[in-house]
Amino acid sequence: MFAYVLIVVTIAIAISALAERRNLQPALVVVMVGLAASYIPGIPRLELEPEFILSIVLPPMLFSAARDFSFAEFRRQMGPITSLGVFLVFATTFVVAGAALLALPELVPIAALILGVVVAPPDAVTATTIGRRAGLPTGLMSVLKGESLINDAAALTLFAVLIATATGTHAFIDSLPLYFLYAAIVGIVVGVLIGNLVQWTRRRLASPALSTALSVIVPFAAYLTAEELHASGVLAVVAAGFAVGHHGVQAGYKERMQEGAFWRTTDTLLETFVFAYIAVQLRFVITDADRAGFDIGELAITTLAVFLASVLMRFIWVFATAGVRQLTYRRHLERYRRSLDGTPISKPQRPLTWRENIVLGWTGMRGVVTLAAAAGVPAFLADGSPFPGDDAILAVAFLFTIATLLIQGLTLPGLIRLLKLEDPSQRDFVAEQRQLAEALVHEATTSALDSYSASHPGRESQRLIAATNRRLRHEGNLARPSERDASEALALGKVLLEARRIRLVAARDNLELDDTIVREMLEKLDIEQAFMDSMSEPG
Repeated sequence: MFAYVLIVVTIAIAISALAERRNLQPALVVVMVGLAASYIPGIPRLELEPEFILSIVLPPMLFSAARDFSFAEFRRQMGPITSLGVFLVFATTFVVAGAALLALPELVPIAALILGVVVAPPDAVTATTIGRRAGLPTGLMSVLKGESLINDAAALTLFAVLIATATGTHAFIDSLPLYFLYAAIVGIVVGVLIGNLVQWTRRRLASPALSTALSVIVPFAAYLTAEELHASGVLAVVAAGFAVGHHGVQAGYKERMQEGAFWRTTDTLLETFVFAYIAVQLRFVITDADRAGFDIGELAITTLAVFLASVLMRFIWVFATAGVRQLTYRRHLERYRRSLDGTPISKPQRPLTWRENIVLGWTGMRGVVTLAAAAGVPAFLADGSPFPGDDAILAVAFLFTIATLLIQGLTLPGLIRLLKLEDPSQRDFVAEQRQLAEALVHEATTSALDSYSASHPGRESQRLIAATNRRLRHEGNLARPSERDASEALALGKVLLEARRIRLVAARDNLELDDTIVREMLEKLDIEQAFMDSMSEPG
């Protein structure tokens, strides 16, 4: 099995590379090639246990997405993220269940509800992969990514309750609201504790390799610990990712650079594997459903009904809540304008435009959680009788996932181009933030140079400081040391880099600078420090 998985991943990576060269979306190309390849005679079945997908494949994918996500942006978009990531999941579950019952009368209501919750959560990896390639605006990407990070927790919690109801067993807490509250709070606490503990440990390590190895353990430790406590492993992983990403600036630059490269590589491997797995499994899933007595025509009609119901529900929800947010925004904006002459209040976050809401309604590609949940439907009830419609649930879930990837994924770039999704205010905001970041960096550098000048009154030191000042004024970079003063110049350069780092992080924590801009600036500082260290190495 391992050899087969390795072959699938290798072929998927090769296909992704070719798609990149042709300026195509690699994920969708992998899916289409995988679908065709699955019908080659003699292709073996690649079947993984749902626990393997949920506890081995999902945690690193979620952790990497959360680690790179701006927590400040997550807080700013908390309203739409919660609305889509929690409440829309519940609404979609019931609407899809109704559509499935009408299209496939053989399903009993509890099986229809389970199908509804299985297909309810859009996927974090799919959304970010296709959305990033399609060129979605930053604000819209933030909402999509944030939604995808938390909706898995809502769906899997409701899934556990429905499975317990169907099989006659008991969930950890029978009350759904209390169970959801417990799972969310405990999961977040576990994730934050593990993330901060790991970050505290990493600051005391002197090895980038060990530091990166420790970060690899975090998503699995957070997920498994939370699950052992009957809490949300998904939220624990997301919280741990936020904690590690937010405090990552406290680690050494080598750790940050090595860890960033590692997680980008991991993302590529897992993403290509997930999309390939979805494709090559479909034929076998449909065959199982056919043997169980479900006609392919019935399954196709049911998938179409489920697809239309979920898309319609998402559009209705997106525009209904957008109307409410628009009214709230106008009231807050009016209070903000009046406050300019009195007690200041924060400027309200601009809601998404109608064009952005159209794209938000159309983006809803499903992925690994849908497949894992569908595969996790038990084959038998508590009394030993077969679970009603388990093969149909799995087949429709696979067909639905493929449909969202191909229909929505393929049309998304064209929709974005048609609607001309450009946000001038976002461009202005980014430009202003970068200008402010440069000003703060210059201020920190000047202050650090003044302090260094006061503590190093010697002639050689003053000459070096003057040369550094001249270079900063003309080129914006630190002075390249001559052989005569190389040692002191490198020491001064590191002092200035550290001053810049401290000022940028302080600005982020004080909400002066956006987290994304700070990370962008810190990456440049890391590269500059790596260059300095390479100059100080012998030979």
